[in-house]
Amino acid sequence: MAGLKNGAAATAATQSLTERKRWARHTSVMPSVNKEKLILFRRKDKGGLAVMRNILTFGTMKTDETTSKQDSTPDNIDALLALAEANQRAARRLIEQLDVEGAFRRIGAEAHLVGSLRTGLLMTHLDVDFHIYSPSVSVRDSFAAVAEIAARPGVSNAWFTNSLDTDEQCLEWHLHAADHEGRTWQVDLIHMPSDSPFAGFFERVADRIAARLTPETRLAVLAMKAATPGDTKIAGVEYYRAVLDGGVRTWDDFMAWRRAHPLDGVDTWMP
Repeated sequence: MAGLKNGAAATAATQSLTERKRWARHTSVMPSVNKEKLILFRRKDKGGLAVMRNILTFGTMKTDETTSKQDSTPDNIDALLALAEANQRAARRLIEQLDVEGAFRRIGAEAHLVGSLRTGLLMTHLDVDFHIYSPSVSVRDSFAAVAEIAARPGVSNAWFTNSLDTDEQCLEWHLHAADHEGRTWQVDLIHMPSDSPFAGFFERVADRIAARLTPETRLAVLAMKAATPGDTKIAGVEYYRAVLDGGVRTWDDFMAWRRAHPLDGVDTWMP
């Protein structure tokens, strides 16, 4: 894993971490969008945005060159982007509601946002990820921070895994919390020592993804995320690699790319 102190050990350790991570998928209602299909089309706008012409049906995405020009409207693209922005605002509002950073700061730890919210690519999979660092990791102290978070309005359950005695050297916390609209989010908190080989790695990955995004590639990632069936598990890094390095723009090409690049544990890609 590029950028880690011990790449091989980090990859092996992170693999089991990822395999245990439970993702709760929740499909949010897409406002002002035809729920049967979301049409994108090829055009150039003032910002030079080039968008592939696709029909994105929830659960499938395929190229359809016979779609009439009348059906291919920019309103659908605007609605897709608006939904992503609305969900990202809701995620940040939830973070404030839970006061994750403050709860861990009060035990001497520092919480860093990672994952799709940090990249700006959170779509309809309602989850928020933090990596938390402290000079040493105490089960008692970490429990105190999470107890404070769990007492906040909207939190319905929490569970954890103690991996301090493994190569991962971390505590994993997972919570379900309702946002201001009553939608359930999963909040994943990984608490590790400040000198962990994982410290800062996923923050750098997220920041480099964000730096490489163009309007076209951002839209491609968001569109494919929106088209992914709720019961299909696809890691965020698969979308990002396929779009940024593989040049993928359609659902069929994405499925072909995934078959050619199966994810085994944690992807060590650094954009």
